[in-house]
Amino acid sequence: MEQTNSSLVQRLLNKVEIWGNKLPDPAVLFIILLATVWALSWALSGVDFDVVDPRNGEPLRISNQFSGEALTQLMSSMVTNFAHFHPVGVVLVAMLGIGIAEYSGFINAGLRALLSVTAKWLLTPMIILIGIVSHSAVDAGYVLVIPLGGVIFYAAGRHPLAGIAAAFAGVSGGFSANFVPSALDPMLQGISQAGAQLLDPTVILNPLNNYYFTAASAIVVTLLGWFITDKLVEPKLKNNPIDGDMSDLPTMEPLQDDERKALRWSLLAVVLGIVFLFVTASLETSPWRGDDGSLTSFSAPLMQSIVPLIFLLFLIPGLVYGLIIGSIRNSKQFVEGMTKAMQGMGYYLVIMFCIAQFIYAFGQSNLGILLAVQGADFLQAMQLPAGITITGIILLTGLINLFVGSASAKWALLAPIFIPMLMQLGISPDLAQAAYRIGDSSTNIITPLMPYFPLVVVFCQRYVTNTGIGTLTSMMLPFSVSFLIVWTLFLVLYWTLGIPLGIQASYEYSMP
Repeated sequence: MEQTNSSLVQRLLNKVEIWGNKLPDPAVLFIILLATVWALSWALSGVDFDVVDPRNGEPLRISNQFSGEALTQLMSSMVTNFAHFHPVGVVLVAMLGIGIAEYSGFINAGLRALLSVTAKWLLTPMIILIGIVSHSAVDAGYVLVIPLGGVIFYAAGRHPLAGIAAAFAGVSGGFSANFVPSALDPMLQGISQAGAQLLDPTVILNPLNNYYFTAASAIVVTLLGWFITDKLVEPKLKNNPIDGDMSDLPTMEPLQDDERKALRWSLLAVVLGIVFLFVTASLETSPWRGDDGSLTSFSAPLMQSIVPLIFLLFLIPGLVYGLIIGSIRNSKQFVEGMTKAMQGMGYYLVIMFCIAQFIYAFGQSNLGILLAVQGADFLQAMQLPAGITITGIILLTGLINLFVGSASAKWALLAPIFIPMLMQLGISPDLAQAAYRIGDSSTNIITPLMPYFPLVVVFCQRYVTNTGIGTLTSMMLPFSVSFLIVWTLFLVLYWTLGIPLGIQASYEYSMP
């Protein structure tokens, strides 16, 4: 019976891969979606939905993006939409530093050293856990951990796409599971508090109001992701032969004496840099602090410098390693290392240009807001028990996440609707926020509309050249479905047992 169920799952995933790969190229897909937004916004622009816009309290109207004025505005802002699109700068700046580290051989030597002391069977949970912790560096995990997952698995003799899938599951699927507090916590708390104060101005929430739950969730996500990777995803990938150019990837050859020496000096440079940063940031008058004295607020220079710091984290040890080992001897080779990293980013930039225009038009149209408001009204009208309502919030958030990718932008739209509604049902803002985080995280890994999704496709194509949207979606679907089900049950059980979700502030609420 178990074998029959496994066979049915494999056939379903194969169909998802086949159907998904029949979709147009990601760049063309977003052009089609842009045209769809034009058509829908034109068709719905004159419809009165009798819905209030939660951002300004006025009637919600769909803005016709196919009008002459809207098309002119799109043309005039097209360059800005692309140049200011956040994932573009994050990826390119980080890849410049990674390019030097890869060109010099530092990453090669570092991975060989890591693999020599890590049991092969522990690679999967290690990569997932690193992906989870990488959230403390905002979006850095997408450009750092995910490609390294493929490299580590390949060097260990395992299928590299399984390593990418495990890393992607940790970085994106487990986006709201973390042992380490991150800038996401105060950002979501601030939005939740503003939503709660619409109903009760005295509500004050703690920035770590979900910390206990997200820390516990990190264990759940790691163990679940480990099982799915090793038992479901990797066996299926045996049908995907590796046909990419792996000439520059590391092997498991033992480190030579000169490599060990260069690696030690490189790691010493990293340690000294981290100590210097820690000491300077610890000072009360540190320029790394924000105006409020905090190091972790979004306005703090330290948080705004995460990507440049990652750039230096690879650039400096990569350069030190190259100078000692002799792989970088002059400025020409230094620039060549960065140039080589950029050569593989052309396809990514084309996709990002199309995504940026689609996201701009979709945001201007108000279609996403309409979807969120109507979904919340539907849940409220159902008047279901609290546990089922929370499950509905998670599923609705997961659905909306397929269309509105930004965690902060989406919560800014949903919190003024969800939180006052749920507070009237006896559900705390802390619990509503935790439910939102599960829905937001679980479907990240199966939506091509997520800005970093095409980048992961590019990472996969390095090993399996015919990888498409369908291949990646079929790989990640078991993670997404399992995370949604198990994580939701975990939250309901956690809440039912009365375990604190995090550190509470001044808001006292009664259990329904």
